[in-house]
Amino acid sequence: MKIGLNEQVVEVPERSTLMEVRSLYRPAADVWILNGAMVMEDAILSEGDEVMLIERGVVPLRDELEAVMAARHTPGVHAQMKAASVGIAGLGGLGSAVAVALARMGVGRLVLVDFDVVEPSNLNRQQYFVDQLGQSKAVALGENLKRINPYVKTELHVERITPENIASFFGDVDVLVEAFDRPDQKAMLMQFGGACPLVAASGLAGYGSGESIGVRKMGDRIYVVGDLKTAAAPGCGLMAPRVGIAAHMQANVVVQLLLGER
Repeated sequence: MKIGLNEQVVEVPERSTLMEVRSLYRPAADVWILNGAMVMEDAILSEGDEVMLIERGVVPLRDELEAVMAARHTPGVHAQMKAASVGIAGLGGLGSAVAVALARMGVGRLVLVDFDVVEPSNLNRQQYFVDQLGQSKAVALGENLKRINPYVKTELHVERITPENIASFFGDVDVLVEAFDRPDQKAMLMQFGGACPLVAASGLAGYGSGESIGVRKMGDRIYVVGDLKTAAAPGCGLMAPRVGIAAHMQANVVVQLLLGER
């Protein structure tokens, strides 16, 4: 009979038990999941059962992790994500969250650029931890992404982006994400003459309705996420919920572009 084992179909004898399958395929597994529920004792398996065998604390092999991701995203989508390259300019509240989302999607190569370090004020919305305070954001985020998906290639640059060096970082990416704070930095990136699409953001501050955050296309290759008006001000700070909504909308636009949707 056929069962699902760690998101792959395998053939096992009729009335095989969970422990028999464990002994055959993953004898060191100490977490057993049957049809979505963790179990503590043996069980007779039936045709079509879904089994997940996990060795606690052990990183899955590349093929196994990719099989699991492909099953969730569909094989065609996963193959396109794996072949893609995305640049992220600025690794704060937007950029760090976009990077996490794309690493979870299995994007094959992420080019991450930021000259700044992790400060205490960043922890209210950015994808860093208290024990990373003082580290460069690029290095700290690279560490965190490796814990999420060790098979994504990350290129880390602890440098300030200027008009003169933009192309050296992002000249060969498929999509570029703008995740800066300052308007002049945003304008600099929008003026970059690269051929790839640019996914930018503007108007994310406060705690108002997330429904005001949308996506607007500007010209042939620029997409802007946000409400285009709500800037940080007294009583209207940068907060995790709205920044997170915008970051994940940016990541979603990136995925759409990588999959050929304009």
